[in-house]
Amino acid sequence: MSNTIYSINGPVVKARKTKDFSMLEMVYVGEKRLIGEVIGVTDDFTTIQVYENTAGLRVGEPIYPTGSPVCANLGPGIISNIFDGIQRPLPDMTKLNGAFVAEGNNLFSLNTEREFDVTVTVKVGDKLKGGDIYCTCPETPLITHKCMVPPNLSGEVTSVVENGKYRVNDTIIKLRTVSGEELPLTMVQKWAIKKSRPILGRLPLSRPLITGQRVIDTIIPIAKGGTAAIPGGFGTGKTMTQHQIAKWCDADIIVYIGCGERGNEMTQVLEEFSELIDPKSNRPLTDRTVLIANTSNMPVAAREASIYTGITLAEYYRDMGYHIAIMADSTSRWAEALREISGRLEEMPAEEGFPAYLPSRLSEFYERAGYVENLNGTEGSVTIIGAVSPQGSDFSEPVTQNTKRFVRCFWALDKSLAYARHYPAIDWNTSYSEYIEDLSDWFNKNVAPDFMELRQEMSNILGEENKLMEIVKLIGADVLPDDQKLTIETAKVIRTGFLQQNAYHKDDTYVPPEKQRNMMKVISTLYHSSLEAIGAGIPLSDVIATGLFDKAVKMKYDIPNDKPTMFDDYLTEIQQKIGTLTV
Repeated sequence: MSNTIYSINGPVVKARKTKDFSMLEMVYVGEKRLIGEVIGVTDDFTTIQVYENTAGLRVGEPIYPTGSPVCANLGPGIISNIFDGIQRPLPDMTKLNGAFVAEGNNLFSLNTEREFDVTVTVKVGDKLKGGDIYCTCPETPLITHKCMVPPNLSGEVTSVVENGKYRVNDTIIKLRTVSGEELPLTMVQKWAIKKSRPILGRLPLSRPLITGQRVIDTIIPIAKGGTAAIPGGFGTGKTMTQHQIAKWCDADIIVYIGCGERGNEMTQVLEEFSELIDPKSNRPLTDRTVLIANTSNMPVAAREASIYTGITLAEYYRDMGYHIAIMADSTSRWAEALREISGRLEEMPAEEGFPAYLPSRLSEFYERAGYVENLNGTEGSVTIIGAVSPQGSDFSEPVTQNTKRFVRCFWALDKSLAYARHYPAIDWNTSYSEYIEDLSDWFNKNVAPDFMELRQEMSNILGEENKLMEIVKLIGADVLPDDQKLTIETAKVIRTGFLQQNAYHKDDTYVPPEKQRNMMKVISTLYHSSLEAIGAGIPLSDVIATGLFDKAVKMKYDIPNDKPTMFDDYLTEIQQKIGTLTV
């Protein structure tokens, strides 16, 4: 028999002189039936990467073809579950094998015994096409699952079941295709994880993903359906920033992919997510979260699959009309998995040993984001926020540089800010967003007509401070004229009073866009009023002595989110106190 193992090199297995396997086909390797994928086919050898631990595998053991690619099982029961990189349910595996993942456990991804309260939305004689919804069921108290006709199917409904309780593998409707074949449709469909799901068309990215974090929403915003990278060295807060966004952003569903992170950190993530309460519904956050856990001690090949599994689950819920935010933590570990497998395949290495196809793999992943019109006419979006872990905080390394090419939002975390307890530690000088122009109409229309004007003024003051600090470092601040000293003082208010947030404070952990605009208005009014006073010959020291600058720093705590009228009192006080000085 030629379908046997010829050589084993870590997760890379080869078979010799066989024509039974096709490219990207899923196979079962060895007596334990380990899950693998064909990644190379030649006349002499078939190369397979195995997604499980190959310890104990021997030459001569059989390899079984399946005839299909690596697929995700899509149906009710995904939300609030925890999967490994190849969508095996970790809670069920724990019941079988204890704390450690055993090889060859090919468990079905979804719970086949759980019953769902199904409501059928079609009747006999209806014509259905790919993407059409034929039944719904409450998957969690927050998410209604909509079962859709697979994208490649269409036909006429020949039978439907009564509304009631059904399992995921029960037949709900039967569909007669154009060829006359009658197909039963259950609540589950399969989809190849490396193939993006079809859509009717892409829509403009003109709506922001509101996170409640001022430095993001105001200075470096991201659009729904957009892409962002969070690069930062060890301890700068990549994971914490993603947690905060996951908890507070206005996406309907969160897909969190822990890709190659430390096991204890992943355990902490799983425990924290189970305890977090969704602030919008007062339900557990897990009611709208999918967790994919692939720690650094799990098989390296499964790291690559985890990214594709996560994006496929996100696209499936997007097709129902939901807005999804993906937290990928971290794409650097995924790139390291590519590098290790590439090395075992003896491919020609590119920069720093990474494979030459690293940029194309990164672009394939990030290009699956977008705000789209689905096949069933609904609108949905997938927003990708990927953490990058450059060694030694070196942003010139290949993964960070190539990620920069494919994302339009770059939130660079700074070590000095993180160590100074400035949270989020996003460096406003090196970060950028290309969505500002696309989102300006939305902010001006839905928040305030002067929102983008105030935002630009804040950015200009911060940029001016950056230039002035170069002079201050050389010759000191005393030689600067008062108007330039005012710029530095105002920038300090922006940095500590506006950009810095307290995740543990009830009003400061999440700040709605309206309050963000009001805070900017106070800072802008304070700056211009002080500038007028200096122009009238009042020393800056007298202006600072009014205490207005200190009060502006504390307004994030002193003014509750639900009392915007208190900002009017601040504006009046600024006019009165500085007006008294000029008189």
